[in-house]
Amino acid sequence: MNILGVIPVRYASTRFPGKPLAMIHGKSMIQRVYEQASKSASLHKVVVATDDNRIFDHVKNFGGTVLMTSAEHNSGTERCHEAFNMISRQKDNINWNLVINIQGDEPLIDPSQIDKLASLFTNNDQVLIGTLAKKITDLFEITDQNIVKVILDHNKKALYFSRLPIPFVKDLPETAWLTWSRHYKHIGLYAYRPSILHELIALPPSPLETAESLEQLRWIENGYDIYVEITETESISVDTPDDLSKITNII
Repeated sequence: MNILGVIPVRYASTRFPGKPLAMIHGKSMIQRVYEQASKSASLHKVVVATDDNRIFDHVKNFGGTVLMTSAEHNSGTERCHEAFNMISRQKDNINWNLVINIQGDEPLIDPSQIDKLASLFTNNDQVLIGTLAKKITDLFEITDQNIVKVILDHNKKALYFSRLPIPFVKDLPETAWLTWSRHYKHIGLYAYRPSILHELIALPPSPLETAESLEQLRWIENGYDIYVEITETESISVDTPDDLSKITNII
């Protein structure tokens, strides 16, 4: 299976402008993400897709593969789609079977997470979209609206994603919700088969997506199945300069 890893990044950020170029012990965040992703045994190629000349030049300078994409994209999925089309037009005769959208703000991403996500597609032709989830073990994470929760059916397909606690366990006090074994948080890696990626970017925003500000609800609302693999591993997202300080202390 030929798998393309795309890291969509932009310079603009409300809470942390220039985040991809933030330095962590001598290396930028985007370089660390790129190097970690490149360690994945599943990926045939890793590219950064950006709309900013500063990021483009920086990736070139550290020896990474980078594409300049449109500044008009509203999501990482749209940027991944453009990057995929650009790569597909290159004359290397590679038939890409899968595209994996890798978050550009997780400098400690574990390559095994990428491999686990890719494994969803290996022996199941029905899987067209995939992502990861991790069991919640901290009550704070259930109630934190910045942490996206997901509920699954018995076939590990996502039923719904929300910023609020799901499921709501009616007969238990909130302090006892961790005794319920099916609280999961979403880990924001996505994988798509190319044919479905073309369809997803053509969908208009949906009411559920707008309400929760979660792009994946657009897909569910339009009838697309999202298969979910459970992982025990979790990376750390850098959303603010304070988050960067935490990462600096870990590395």
